[in-house]
Amino acid sequence: MKLPYSWLKELIPALPPVTDLEPVFAHLGLPLEGVDDVPAPVEGVILAAVQAAEPMEGTQLTKLTLDTGARGVKTVASGAPNAVGLPAGTMVALVTPGTTLGGMEYGARVMQGVESWGMCASAKELGIGEASAGILTFPAGTAAPGTPMAELWAADQVLDVEVTPNRADVLSALGLARDVAAYLNLEVKEPAMPAPPTQAGEIRVSLPDRGRTLDRDPAKKLRFGCDHFAARAVSGVQNGPAPLWMQRRVSLSGMRSIDLIVDTSNYVMLELGQPTALYDRRDVLNDTVVVAFGLREGESVKDLLGNTHQVGPEDLLILDGGLTDEPVPTVADAFDSMKEPKPGTHVLGIAGIVGGDHGHVRADTRDVVIESAHFDPVLLRLTSTRLGLKTDAVYRFERGVDPLLAPKAAVRVAELLRAHGGGTPEAGQTLVGTPDVPGEITVTGTQVRALLGMDIPTAEMQGILTRLGCRVTGEGDTLTVVPPSWRVDLLIWQDLAEEVARLHGYAALPETLPTLRVHESNLGASAASEARGTLRRTLAGLGFQEVVTYTFTSDEEAGRARTEAPGVKLRNPMTTDRTGLRTALYPSLLKAAQVHAKGERVLLFELGRIFPASGEAERLGLLMRGDLAAPTHQPGVKGNFSVFKGLVEAVAATLGAGFELQQLRGADVPAALHPGIAGAVVWNGVQVGWLGALHPEIAQEFGLKGDTFVMEAALPLPGREWAFRDPSRAPAAWRDLAVITPAGVSYGEVATLLQQEAGALLASVEPFDVYQGEQVGAGNRSVAVRLVFRGARTLTDDDVDPVMDRLIAAVKAQGWSIREK
Repeated sequence: MKLPYSWLKELIPALPPVTDLEPVFAHLGLPLEGVDDVPAPVEGVILAAVQAAEPMEGTQLTKLTLDTGARGVKTVASGAPNAVGLPAGTMVALVTPGTTLGGMEYGARVMQGVESWGMCASAKELGIGEASAGILTFPAGTAAPGTPMAELWAADQVLDVEVTPNRADVLSALGLARDVAAYLNLEVKEPAMPAPPTQAGEIRVSLPDRGRTLDRDPAKKLRFGCDHFAARAVSGVQNGPAPLWMQRRVSLSGMRSIDLIVDTSNYVMLELGQPTALYDRRDVLNDTVVVAFGLREGESVKDLLGNTHQVGPEDLLILDGGLTDEPVPTVADAFDSMKEPKPGTHVLGIAGIVGGDHGHVRADTRDVVIESAHFDPVLLRLTSTRLGLKTDAVYRFERGVDPLLAPKAAVRVAELLRAHGGGTPEAGQTLVGTPDVPGEITVTGTQVRALLGMDIPTAEMQGILTRLGCRVTGEGDTLTVVPPSWRVDLLIWQDLAEEVARLHGYAALPETLPTLRVHESNLGASAASEARGTLRRTLAGLGFQEVVTYTFTSDEEAGRARTEAPGVKLRNPMTTDRTGLRTALYPSLLKAAQVHAKGERVLLFELGRIFPASGEAERLGLLMRGDLAAPTHQPGVKGNFSVFKGLVEAVAATLGAGFELQQLRGADVPAALHPGIAGAVVWNGVQVGWLGALHPEIAQEFGLKGDTFVMEAALPLPGREWAFRDPSRAPAAWRDLAVITPAGVSYGEVATLLQQEAGALLASVEPFDVYQGEQVGAGNRSVAVRLVFRGARTLTDDDVDPVMDRLIAAVKAQGWSIREK
């Protein structure tokens, strides 16, 4: 939020200089994003009074005859659109000849036969605002003609304050002044304004019922919409340029000056924090304003800028009283959300967001109706988001405006229109609704001290809360606090504790070492995270690169990867290829591998979540592509699959886990894998997933040439109980055995048979050679294994030979044979 320092200084006369304010705002939790120095207009820019404004025939220029004071009467040719028809007496900013502005020196010259003495400038040309569509104008009598602009528009500094979403109370000059003054313990000089009238006004107002239910869906409750509404009529306003001081403050606060009526509404919003709307009274038929939920589904509403918006029954609108000459007693008489709007109804605006085309202030507007209301912040936020409308008004309403501020703001607007536009406010003011105000909060000093860890006396807490505008009563350690109406964010005692800490100063928080006491229920809570970290480090140490991919996928991608289609769909997908939640991890790895398609070697892993029909689950995914190892010593046998399996075995060995790969056949083979190169991953005796070569057709779909190997396993990986066992002092006995089996028999089947038959003496079994050739016959292969036997003492042949005999007998019983040579 932008606010000129001079405005804040007016509200806090004892305010320190800007250089001392930066730490103050930081301590308040409202840091300054910057301080902009705004210079005064350069010397040579003066105020001049318009005597006549005449079109120059055959051109788009206007001849302005100006009274420049001591310099006499001068003429200026201007092409500004608002120069046409400027009333006599209107004052303009005149750049006199010889003045350098924006790197250009202005002089006197003849244009279309008219001597143009200097230039009438816009706010942007003078460097004092952003408005560039027309020349800067001021009311008649603003100052004597010839007065330097620098005397009236002094240099200033603009504070750019960062406001958090919960602090709607500081989105105004008065709100920010209250907070700064409370911290510095200074007095605030509030703007002087009359008290709101006690008698009813001429404008009739109807509000929606609280908790109204939609006819089409009785179970769906709407929020209250509007609980407080003030309306007042002002007649005979002479609309034109706003006074210079008002234009200056509006411009320095980042808004564009329009005219007196519009600027007054914006000024009050910037000053008090209450948005208001002003309607041309001619368009408020029957002097009646109806606040009602939308007309029909998809009803078109045209705003004051000419844009059309589609609104529905959930959107709050401001309607006129064109329905009847009688007062509108209820919302139901004003409209029916399920039928056609009744004839004669006009939309004055979308409540709290933007005014409508019907009823907006025009150049000839003289009589206005002031709307100052309190709207439901959640309802307005939903409407503005759905319509894509973010205005200065809804920016405040959606954060929470003071529910008691509406009548005061209406009085302030009426008073400014009277003082500077000659308007006559009506004697009464219409006020309907019952606003919700903050309730009592009970808090003890002990609670606050325990929460903050600061030894703050209860009396100091009471003083801090009182400076913030709270009404504080109580005895001893217990305080009863009623927050001010503008602090809608103070709801519980912890909110009060935060305010005490904020104004006492977080810098006073003592430095203490934390007491670490782990509750029994938290013991081991970090084990899963630590296990994932260990797994990541192990994989990275083996050369894998971690990837983090999108959780979103599509039916088309799932079909290409031959996995389950996403069952959880997104209501508002970002793109057509991210319409649902993935059901497997490997398709994401395949897409990541596409990025590295030109690389010779790819090792990827991901730890992520999937969302199959069986429920959300966490997975580990691995992918390997490319020749990571040269072919083995046997011609024609490539080592890629062996390398991938070996890498997984290395992971298991590093983590101290048991790993086994069991061959899958037929219908057990996952659709993602090659039918002949697929296995089930058994981790510590539990089957956790699958591993194998990617199906060639899937590889082709994803543009992955060469062999690609993938693995997917459920997390967390099962552990096992650890126990210490003394290493044997006895030496081991080794035996080698070559088993001839049909080529389709896996090594796992051979190893399982040997382990089952060997008994307790067998310590380990490891393969060391595979042979296929003439010596074992066509369709067969020989797998040579090394058997390691170990006992409590040194084993002899008499101990091992009987075991070997049993193993040979078991092999032959399977129809296999022993290779003798």
